[in-house]
Amino acid sequence: MQLKGEQLSAHLERGLKPVYLVHGDEPLLVIEAADAIRAAARQQGFDEREVLTALSGFDWNQLSMAAGNLSLFGGKKLIDLRIPTGKPGREGSAALQDYCQRCGPDTLLLVTLPALDWKDEKAAWVTALAETGAAIKLNAPPLAELPAWIAGRLRRQGQSADNDTLTFIAERVEGNLLAAQQEIRKLGLLYPARQLTLAEVRDAVLDVARFDLDSLREALLAGDTARLARTLDGLRQEGEAPPLILWAMTEEVRALAQIRQGMDAGQSADMVMRDARVWGPRQALMKRCLNRIGSAQACAALAHAGRIDRIVKGIAGGDAWNEFLRLGLALAAPAPSRR
Repeated sequence: MQLKGEQLSAHLERGLKPVYLVHGDEPLLVIEAADAIRAAARQQGFDEREVLTALSGFDWNQLSMAAGNLSLFGGKKLIDLRIPTGKPGREGSAALQDYCQRCGPDTLLLVTLPALDWKDEKAAWVTALAETGAAIKLNAPPLAELPAWIAGRLRRQGQSADNDTLTFIAERVEGNLLAAQQEIRKLGLLYPARQLTLAEVRDAVLDVARFDLDSLREALLAGDTARLARTLDGLRQEGEAPPLILWAMTEEVRALAQIRQGMDAGQSADMVMRDARVWGPRQALMKRCLNRIGSAQACAALAHAGRIDRIVKGIAGGDAWNEFLRLGLALAAPAPSRR
């Protein structure tokens, strides 16, 4: 079965599955989910625990040995298997599938690993683990949902905040949930259980945002100029290389121009997006961008990206970072005409 993170607590209260697969791109959420499963296992009598870490050269026979090596006193065992690479390989895949066929009531297997790509999510070993027990995918909430996530964490410690204050916190911890949790706990230590004011939060919360290229691409397509400027400034301060910034922005601009051209020729947006290799959550962002961008604007943006390329290579004058921002601002503005 597939579980969402918010469903895990209620699921564990009803009983335990023999196998749990926990994966995602946000370490804090993966750690918390795994901790909750371990705690529930202890309450259900799984007093023995064996930790296996499947690094390069790992002997997958250890998994079957762990399952067979139970206590002489009839205790239950939690096998805590960690796959840091997210890739068990052919031998590991076979071992995991074999375990699922043979698992008994006295062992519980917890598998934790980082985010899986869409191909790995369809792998036979992932399917076997999910069908035998439960798979939980835990990704960081997008910026639009981050204030609500922070509000939920504040409620746990008896505190609350208005929307402006929640947004202020979200902007300063974007992309860094571990730091977000630390800041929220700090607010719990500094102030009593009540509604916090923006002034109090400003005094307490540090700017611990972690900026990455995915955030930049999302802001570019969404036309969110404030987030775009903040992300570009953060990437510049972190020493990100301008050629990499240009590549990320140009990928979106090139796809945008290709899709707009296809749509103007009468092709469906979904078909053209597949041709442009735009999939998953990125499709929704791209569609919203297409609603405000016409062909002329898309072509102009592509030409602008070409000019920035010459600046980055040193064959034209100008400040590449200023041009990155100008490119983003141009794509944020609605086209005067889409003909």
